Amino acid sequence: MAALRKWLFAGLLVIVPVGITVWVLEWIISTLDQTLYILPGAWHPDKLFGIHIPGFGVLLALAILLVVGAVASNFFGKKLVQWGDALVSRIPVVRSIYSSVKQVSDTLFSENGNAFRTAVLVQWPREGVWTIAFVTGAPGGDVATHLQGEYLSVYVPTTPNPTGGYFVMLKKSDCIELKISVDEALKYIVSMGVVVPGGPANPHLSK
Repeated sequence: MAALRKWLFAGLLVIVPVGITVWVLEWIISTLDQTLYILPGAWHPDKLFGIHIPGFGVLLALAILLVVGAVASNFFGKKLVQWGDALVSRIPVVRSIYSSVKQVSDTLFSENGNAFRTAVLVQWPREGVWTIAFVTGAPGGDVATHLQGEYLSVYVPTTPNPTGGYFVMLKKSDCIELKISVDEALKYIVSMGVVVPGGPANPHLSK
């Protein structure tokens, strides 16, 4: 029975990562394949080639992003984007949603932005309990006027799903900057401490 249990766990260690990776990739490809619907029906690969080509939507989405990025990077494109922003800002309800999403995307994807570029060690949810968080910026507006001292806005992700978490404002002196990349920090969080940044798996698990 001990040998069977050992083989079972060894099989799970191989199958589970592969299965989850395939499932995530399949979901991404099938989602991006929906971009094919923007093409005229006669241009769909299924009709042109007579067979379904999975992943063709990924290439189309990538091409669209590159074209839009190239256009938006020149002088004319920037003016066009500004004109579009001004037009959307005049539409009630839509402008509040669009402006909020744009601010977040500008912060996350801008080359000059600092959001999610620094991993810090913080005490959460109480003093004496430590976890990893990501700096998203600094408090501003009316919020900053009520805070005495220098504060940081940080995102504390949950484990093993880092897309859920908590937004908190902590004193800068209470945040310890880690000398690891955001990718390494995310792996540490998702693996629940098994994958140690810059080293092998948690040594306590091998004892």
